[in-house]
Amino acid sequence: MCSHCPDSDRTDSAPPTTNWTNISKHVLNSYVEANNAFLAAMGVSPSSRDASQSESASTTATESVDGVAFGNEAWLMERSTNEYDELGVGDYVRFSKPVADADVTAFSQISGDTNRLHLEPGFAEDTRFGGRIAHGTLVAGTISAALARFPGTTIYLSQDLEFTGPVEIGETVSASCEIVESLGGDRYRLHTLVVGEDGDTVIDGEAVIILNEPPSK
Repeated sequence: MCSHCPDSDRTDSAPPTTNWTNISKHVLNSYVEANNAFLAAMGVSPSSRDASQSESASTTATESVDGVAFGNEAWLMERSTNEYDELGVGDYVRFSKPVADADVTAFSQISGDTNRLHLEPGFAEDTRFGGRIAHGTLVAGTISAALARFPGTTIYLSQDLEFTGPVEIGETVSASCEIVESLGGDRYRLHTLVVGEDGDTVIDGEAVIILNEPPSK
């Protein structure tokens, strides 16, 4: 899906074989990277969690995040509290990551969204964007990543999204999720926002989640 793709940019033409060869290589590389990260999280190889997660601000998490299986040195996180019992209106999590070319090609393969706007430079140059852009739903995934980093166990119930700008390949995006209302029963309504490197909003929306107490180890 491309939330900003005009009708004039649509086509039923298949991508060239050479392009798909390159895509396959990127997909394979992304799978290898993900697998290596998973093995590191399981203790098979040394972990390389980014130390900047514990140093960027007084509200940045200074302990490991129990709600996620592994991290990446290019991913940054900040949250207002590390304690589940302290969660309330105004608490937030911010999560940042670069949207790499490997992410885009892997997402195309996994989702089946092979829109040429995301994959073919020659095609994308002639569109309103002047080049390839990331899938809107791929970028929106950073909201889910931020939600997973709240203290406790996050269960997604609903998400409203408004796509307000494109994200270029290689651009770093930052997702912010702030609790704006307690709905009772561990349910919360949140304002969700994703901004690009220039600080402009690319996705705006609202989510409803359940935040359960983390299970005992």
